[in-house]
Amino acid sequence: MAAVCILDEFEVHKNEKFLKIAEKLKPELHETYIKPKKLLKFEKHLKVERKPDMNQIEILEEDFEKLPEKKFKRDDQIVLDFGDHQVGYVTLDLSSAGSHQDAPAYLYLRFAERLEELGADPAEYDGWISKSWLQEEYIHVDVLPTRLCLPRRYAFRYMEIKVIDVSMKYSLVINDVQVKAVSAVSADQIPPLKMKDPLFRKIDRVAIRTLQNCMQDVFEDGPKRDRRLWIGDFRLQARANYLTFKNYNLVKRCLYLFGGMIFNEGKISACLFTEPLPEPDDTYLFDFALLYGSALLDYYEETGDRDTLRDLYPVAIRQIEIGLDYLNEDGVIPDRSSEFWCFVDWGEGLNTQAASLAVLIYSLRYGVRLARYMEDEERIQWMLEKEEELKKNAVEHFWDEEQQLFVSGSERQVSWATQIWMILARVFPKEKNRELILRTIDVNPRIQMVTPYMYHHYIDALIRSDEKERALEEIRRYWGEMVHDGADTFWEVYNPYNKYESPYGSVMVNSFCHAWSCTPTYFLRKFYENDL
Repeated sequence: MAAVCILDEFEVHKNEKFLKIAEKLKPELHETYIKPKKLLKFEKHLKVERKPDMNQIEILEEDFEKLPEKKFKRDDQIVLDFGDHQVGYVTLDLSSAGSHQDAPAYLYLRFAERLEELGADPAEYDGWISKSWLQEEYIHVDVLPTRLCLPRRYAFRYMEIKVIDVSMKYSLVINDVQVKAVSAVSADQIPPLKMKDPLFRKIDRVAIRTLQNCMQDVFEDGPKRDRRLWIGDFRLQARANYLTFKNYNLVKRCLYLFGGMIFNEGKISACLFTEPLPEPDDTYLFDFALLYGSALLDYYEETGDRDTLRDLYPVAIRQIEIGLDYLNEDGVIPDRSSEFWCFVDWGEGLNTQAASLAVLIYSLRYGVRLARYMEDEERIQWMLEKEEELKKNAVEHFWDEEQQLFVSGSERQVSWATQIWMILARVFPKEKNRELILRTIDVNPRIQMVTPYMYHHYIDALIRSDEKERALEEIRRYWGEMVHDGADTFWEVYNPYNKYESPYGSVMVNSFCHAWSCTPTYFLRKFYENDL
């Protein structure tokens, strides 16, 4: 089981002004009614949890229009393919054939973002995250015909319907199924990517679909799981949004929600719940809190909204002050590898000490830029001095001259994440950063990147090291491979070396539409589209 960073004692200090601003910005969701495109029938149902194998599942395809012709008895099942990833509310029109219904129809419904999920048996789930995230329902239907409106919101492309039982005297008929898909945005007005390569155009479309389905009342991390507003995900979603949907109000709403619910000492929570009322989770992540200032700066530079900058500037600066309070007598962040207090990436065994310091340096650079917009000369000078001091400390304590790489922790671990964050922190000048990223690629550290979140920062580091062409090829290799593996939205976890990796003990609760994976559209549209 993974560690979690739960605050034992904390108070939430709510700024009602900020929360009222956020509430006024709550979006009215777009609604689109979608019907399935195809029927799929499993001839074999593989019961494998960790590594579903599609080669073991034989599928017969039929048009959806044929569904009302079918008569379902005990143990009959069908899978509906909606053609693309959907987030919304499902309605079924049901009736009976044969004699009058003399017993309830007992149904099992299951929703899956990927077809492979249906090859796994939920009864065998043994992950550490609650199995209540598995999208399955057992329903009794007492009276037919009926219009069955499922109350929960689902994230899925495939819907399995299995008849557990009816009576011998009648059959179940499924006349129609549809989903009311919901999102804060519509993709209709986004122009196609102006790149000739069809794979990059497909990557862009999948990234936009991922972002769209995660844009709900807030920028959710994943519409299947966790359905929360996380700072790390939100910051990347907002960047992609600026080049696609341009929904500035939703970004502003999320900034005010974080700024409106503060923990002790001014800390902000790593994530927020929005129902029944906005509430911070009792979780603090060192790096996520520091990145709030980056998200605020991006928003201000995109919109010029000075009122929001003025309101939230103190919140952003306070995260930097708190980060500096963690420095030890050597002027670095202590090694807290036994705790889950700094995320960085899901890589197993990843030591985050050096990356933590790098994120702090990175946040200082953004803090300086915020302070310049605020004409806060005292803080500008203070943060510039701290930035230079911490860069020297980073080299003194974590640079390994023999390996020509940064190390982390008492075991002097070498990881991709450490090198990438040191580059983004600009601990070295650009040319030496370029040498470092090329050295990292050549060495290929054992502690790999496993999330699109970390790969985003890798692409960012390559571009900022004047390795744009290599960055483009890495987008092709990483997100393109997900497309080749059937992604119609991008996934929470994708390790090319272990495609069934899960930080939760089972891929069944992995999110296959996840916010932090949407950023290829940001890179392609910002750095490559105009090069044509």
